[in-house]
Parts: sequence; C-alpha cells; structure tokens
Amino acid sequence: MTRTPAFATLFNFRDVGGRPGLDGRLVQRQRLYRSDSPHRIDGDDRKAFAALGIRTVIDLRRPSEVRRHGRVPSYDGLAYHHIHPEHAFWEESAYSEELGLARYLAERYHDLATTGSAGLVAAIEVIADAQAAPALVHCVAGKDRTGVVCALTLSVLGVADEDIAEDYARSVEGSARFSEWIATTQPDTNPVFPPFVGCPAEAMTIFLGELRDRHGSAERYLLDAGLDPARIDDLRAHLLT
Repeated sequence: MTRTPAFATLFNFRDVGGRPGLDGRLVQRQRLYRSDSPHRIDGDDRKAFAALGIRTVIDLRRPSEVRRHGRVPSYDGLAYHHIHPEHAFWEESAYSEELGLARYLAERYHDLATTGSAGLVAAIEVIADAQAAPALVHCVAGKDRTGVVCALTLSVLGVADEDIAEDYARSVEGSARFSEWIATTQPDTNPVFPPFVGCPAEAMTIFLGELRDRHGSAERYLLDAGLDPARIDDLRAHLLT
C-alpha cells in the first residue's frame, strides 16, 4: 500500500505506484498520482501539494465543471492540461437497484471508452512523457474518469485486474470523506446520485474483462484509438522499476 499525504481539502488523493507489473517489476512510486479536483487547495494544502514536486496536472473534468469551480492553483514549474474525454451525462442513463451499481458503472465506463477515446489517449500520452512526472490525474471525485485513465495505464504496465480493481475501490473512503465535507459545507445541496459515490471493485473488474473481450487488451484498445505505439514503451520505461 502506498503512503498518502494528508490533505484537508483533497479527499481521494493517492499514489498509483507500488503494485507488481510486467516481469515482476513494480510500478514506480511518486511518479503518478490520482485525486479528486485540487481546485480547493490553499494554505497548508497548497504547500503540501507543491512539496510533492508535481510537475503536471491532467484535469479530466468537463469545461463547464472547470468554469464553475476553477482549476488547480498554479505555481512555477507546473504544467496544466485540460483534457475532456467526451461522454454523456450519467443522469441520462437510468439507474436501478435491479441493474446493480457495479453493472451500471461498468456500462458508463464503456460509454466513456467509446465516446471519449480521443481524450483518454491524450491523457495517457501526457502520462507517458517521463518529463511530465510526477503527474497528477484528476476529475471531480477522482474515481470514474480518473479511475478509467489509471486502470488503462496500469493494465498497459502489466498490473493484474484484481490489483487495479483494489486500487479503484479505495475511492470508497475518499468518496465518503468528500460526501461528508459537502454535507457539512453545503447543507442545502441535493442528495448525491448513488453512482457518483459508489465504486465497488466488481465494477472495474467487469469493465476490464469486457474491454479485453472487445479489444483483446487495454493496450490494443489504446492503439486502435490512436495511441502511438512508442508511448507504450515510454510508459513502461519510466513507470516500471
């Protein structure tokens, strides 16, 4: 398990490294982080964030979300990439207890992989650049769009599906803290749509298994979506020990 800095206004921040990948090599720590949106960081949080030496932030939110809330505070040496993988609003897809949370989420991730393939490729191209590291990838809650980008990256690095799903499911704790913060600071906010906070490991396991059924592998999916094959080599060169 990777060590996670403590933040007061980041609720789902963690290091993606530490798990075994290709040929028994480990995913490098302190090279790729994932999080909910860092637009709120200030004071001590901002100092702690800068102390990590993060050079690049990849913001996967919709343009309207960036306009509404703002972006990560800038500092010398920080590169900011706003990359929006196109996808429908989730409220347009009916959720039911009968369907189940894992199945619902897996379908949304497939939708994202279909309509947002160009954005997913663009995000992974940035992650593949060794000069961009340490990098942070984030969306709003840091579990869905961020979860898919991190899952694809880890899969290309040879991390097992169950380990990827375990990392994904750690967002349960972050989502709970985020929800508690919203309830405390914005008491008049409407109840959160259940899939916005849920992230059972099964959802990611389903998504990765079906992605493999459809495309052969995460690597093949990305290559078919337009990723330069050289970026696969770059990912493995700087993100594996």
